[in-house]
Amino acid sequence: MAAGMSRKISAASARAHTRRPKQSTPFRLPSGMFKKFLVVFFMGFMAWAYQAIQPPPPKICGSADGPPVTAPRIKLSDGRHLAYKEHGVPKDKAKYKIVYVHGFDTCRHDAVTDTQLSPDIIEGLGVYIVSFDRPGYGESDPNPKRTLKSMALDIEELADQLGLGSKFYVVGFSMGGQVIWTCLKYIPHRLAGATLIAPVVNYWWPGIPANLSKEAHDQQFPSDRWSNRVAHYIPWLTYWWNTQKWFPSCSVIVHSPAILSRQDLELLPRLASRKEHEPQVRQQGEFESLHRDLMIGFGNWEFDPMDLENPFPNNEGSVHIWQGDEDVLVPVMLQRYIAERVPWINYHEIPGAGHMFPHADGMVDAIVKALLIGENSQP
Repeated sequence: MAAGMSRKISAASARAHTRRPKQSTPFRLPSGMFKKFLVVFFMGFMAWAYQAIQPPPPKICGSADGPPVTAPRIKLSDGRHLAYKEHGVPKDKAKYKIVYVHGFDTCRHDAVTDTQLSPDIIEGLGVYIVSFDRPGYGESDPNPKRTLKSMALDIEELADQLGLGSKFYVVGFSMGGQVIWTCLKYIPHRLAGATLIAPVVNYWWPGIPANLSKEAHDQQFPSDRWSNRVAHYIPWLTYWWNTQKWFPSCSVIVHSPAILSRQDLELLPRLASRKEHEPQVRQQGEFESLHRDLMIGFGNWEFDPMDLENPFPNNEGSVHIWQGDEDVLVPVMLQRYIAERVPWINYHEIPGAGHMFPHADGMVDAIVKALLIGENSQP
């Protein structure tokens, strides 16, 4: 071909060179629609989250789909029922009448004053004891409005309906020991005496110095520290936190053996009998018993126990705290501080004892005698 001669270009090639390239246009929602989508998504997520943290409704004892009622019960003024169990001599022959308050994750059957108090003390002193299921436990109806004060008023009404007289004694173990503080606050005029056995301490009570409270709290297992913080700062998440599987939850709820001291392990065979009652403890639902306990026990109290006045200024009664110095659950350092701040409390510290020390030989006899007749002997 001669130089400079033009190449022939096909029509298809020409069209290909002259056609503009296609540009991909991304799909875009109108701005208003996108905002609506986000709002709907957020509301759906919040609805799902709310449902996820809600505990299942309790199965009320005696209702169509609930467990049967097998225990004697009283009907309270607000319509709720309290189940109870009586021990000792008949109350019409009793010289001393005691209301026993059970601890966390237990029920009316777990009254150490019944299982461990010797017949000699019961018959010799004339002791009548009534233990009851706290609201939501066992066969007692839940109280969704439960407060510190309502627990004390429940005890007062129980005593009145059972005819225990104008004054009676109260004994509480562990979380039940916390309830005794509320009795000293709200119904002191009804008390003949009070005993707190290894009572759980709220790390946020204002009367405890922050550095001491932190030191004691840091000695707890990480799972319990987080469980306590959730119950205190975000109580509405308590049930979810202790039932989720991602992080360790409250060691007592899961029955971790790590919470047992050396002495507690030795006493385990004596606690075997309570296993037959364990299914009944949570039969109405865990939230109404265990988790509400945590929310109230470690929540913001409307009073500080260290500000309470002596309910027996004329020595017509006495208040006692009993504490083991090797208790893994309740730091002894806090109990010692409370005893120092509240001089009218009779403080008894048991060397080498864990949380379950009332089950040791002769321990309950010593506790009851100190309360009723002032004998301060230890086994």
